[in-house]
Amino acid sequence: MDFTSTVIIPLLFGSLGIFAIFRLLQWMRMRAYLQEAVVVITGATSGLGKAFHAAGSKLVLCGRDSEKLKDLVQELSTVTNHRKNTHKPHTVVFDLSDTKTVLNGAEEILKYLGHVDILINNAGISFRGTIVDTGLDVDKKVMETNYFGPIALTKALLPSMIKRRQGHIVAISSVQGKISIPFRSAYAASKHATQAFFDCLRAEVEQYDIDVTVVSPGYIQTNLSLNAVTADGSRYGVMDKNTAEGQTAAEVAQVVLSAVGQKKKEVLVAGLTPSLAVYLRNIFPRLFFTLMATRAKKERKAKDS
Repeated sequence: MDFTSTVIIPLLFGSLGIFAIFRLLQWMRMRAYLQEAVVVITGATSGLGKAFHAAGSKLVLCGRDSEKLKDLVQELSTVTNHRKNTHKPHTVVFDLSDTKTVLNGAEEILKYLGHVDILINNAGISFRGTIVDTGLDVDKKVMETNYFGPIALTKALLPSMIKRRQGHIVAISSVQGKISIPFRSAYAASKHATQAFFDCLRAEVEQYDIDVTVVSPGYIQTNLSLNAVTADGSRYGVMDKNTAEGQTAAEVAQVVLSAVGQKKKEVLVAGLTPSLAVYLRNIFPRLFFTLMATRAKKERKAKDS
């Protein structure tokens, strides 16, 4: 018998077996963590609501449109899944750009369920326009929705998590929280602020055994670009090519579900080009700046033609 058959092959199969057991234990731990957990999701109609419902979580679905939330609850109530989730989702209506309604919403959540295990800050608005033409009121609107709203909700629910010494806060940020691309200034600024805030929060609440996860997706096939605001505050109303060709909302929802279940601190969910751009920005910033300037010229030329 040769060395390969007596040593290498048994080692290979043994390693595969250990890896399979590790993955099974990881899956079982994730399932136990998410099942029966009270999960609050803003922007719940994007696909995250379905993913966490299938995981057996007790959902609180938050958003501005009560009718869409009702439709989602109805849809989830008719879905059969192997976890047999019998918990009817609770809905809370508030506008992230209105801090008062956010605080009222947080009060309602705690009054109804008593505590929150996992908070997922997912709702947001995008932006398209040049900096020179964009009114300050538009910058403020994007910041209110993407930054001040989520941190207001987080701060309102955080004390109860600290008191229980238990909780998990998730921020759905963006690749543009790590790099900035032309004509997305307000959006990129709000996501950079989001990244910074939740990085600080992670360090500060570790002593209370509270987890913080930041997920940074690239392009996702949602209505984000359609509903984006422009320089004058009007609706953009265009489905960008990159958005249309991006990952599906269901695919990203599964990545988020896994990241939360495994208590990852940070996850980048993007294709090769955006991922390389993130590293390029840090390693070769001058080259990155040149590429962004070139992109700006191309986009401006295409718009003017």
